[in-house]
Amino acid sequence: MFGLEKPAGQLKAGWSGGFPNMASVGDFNVLSSSIPATKVELSVSCRNLLDRDTFSKSDPICVLYTQAIGNKEWREFGRTEVIDNTLNPDFVRKFIMDYFFEERENLRFDFYDVDSKSPNLSKHDFLGQMFCTLGEIVGSQGSRLEKSIVGIPGKKCGTVIVTAEELGCCRDSVLMQFCANKLDKKDFFGKSDPFLVFHRSNEDGSFTICHKTEVIKNTLNPVWQAFKISVRALCNGDYDRTIKVEVYDWDRDGSHDFIGEFTTSYRELSRGQSQFNVYEVINPKKKGKKKKYVNSGTVTLLSFLIETEVSFLDYIKGGTQINFTVAIDFTASNGNPSQPTSLHYMNPYQLNAYGMALKAVGEIIQDYDSDKMFPALGFGARLPPDGRVSHEFALNGNPQNPYCHGIDGVMEAYYRSLKSVQLYGPTNFAPVINHVAR
Repeated sequence: MFGLEKPAGQLKAGWSGGFPNMASVGDFNVLSSSIPATKVELSVSCRNLLDRDTFSKSDPICVLYTQAIGNKEWREFGRTEVIDNTLNPDFVRKFIMDYFFEERENLRFDFYDVDSKSPNLSKHDFLGQMFCTLGEIVGSQGSRLEKSIVGIPGKKCGTVIVTAEELGCCRDSVLMQFCANKLDKKDFFGKSDPFLVFHRSNEDGSFTICHKTEVIKNTLNPVWQAFKISVRALCNGDYDRTIKVEVYDWDRDGSHDFIGEFTTSYRELSRGQSQFNVYEVINPKKKGKKKKYVNSGTVTLLSFLIETEVSFLDYIKGGTQINFTVAIDFTASNGNPSQPTSLHYMNPYQLNAYGMALKAVGEIIQDYDSDKMFPALGFGARLPPDGRVSHEFALNGNPQNPYCHGIDGVMEAYYRSLKSVQLYGPTNFAPVINHVAR
């Protein structure tokens, strides 16, 4: 429902509250953290490509381009391998992309017949191209999009088949719980205040922090609460990647004392509670100094439960359709449409605020609606010819069939009704909400 208002105030980024008992090893920055995305793998096949070679068939390659959001410039994302002598290639090399449901991700697939080893595409014969969005591929039946290749006037350039598959290895989360026994005493007047810090290893030998437990006060035998972490965060789907766990004694001033550490892996942890998942906590400095040093205590895995996260794509693959109904606010509080200050201002050169909102939301949603027919309603206006006030009228003037074809059809009906109705009031949402419910 589109009722647009100017923002009344800014939300502050950040929060002053805190947990005095929480371990603090570097603060989490909301603004710099990465946005969670689903990774999808695109596979490309072609049928009946143009033959540009005289004595043999074409040697095709596919080059994928993505479009920058700001300046709309196309950037090369990646290339498949070259397949010799075929007009029906099934490329082995995949494109792995981040998929964001809330963004329109424009894609362009270009095809070339490779004639030499030069990476410069202008040295090779152009075979055509295909434009689509990532949502269009994902939203197609079976996440399989088949489209004609275009770009060479007067020639049939064949078809391209692009299939999307969600990368499943990182979709699981695990629920784990740990306890420890006989940890080293670090506090002068009491016992230790222990907490665990988990790190995953990187290919260059460095480690990235991925989880901290809470602090358990004044004990050498803590039992931490169970915690949930995604497999992607813990090991990025590599079950044999080293996971380093450090044990600290919490100090109020942030100078936490190191008790010791151990290493494990997702594969080891997935054995669950067993003799394999009791770990000796080792402090290398102590081990180097004391001949009789055994360990600084033990940490035991108490439970390990795998949970598969259901994603938006699971719903789409299961046949979910998103039905989109538009209801536009035609109350007088929007301002006179002939004035530039109005949200309904009919600017001949650019979209008004309502037009921009319709396009931004509608162009994304339409990829997931099979018939692309959208009911478009208005409320809060006086209608011709008698000037009665309506809170549920069809923008296309047909109350029996308020459907418009595609977002362009909705935009057209919106502009047409804007010219014929009189903005009035009051703001009454109930009739259009009931319409959609029916």
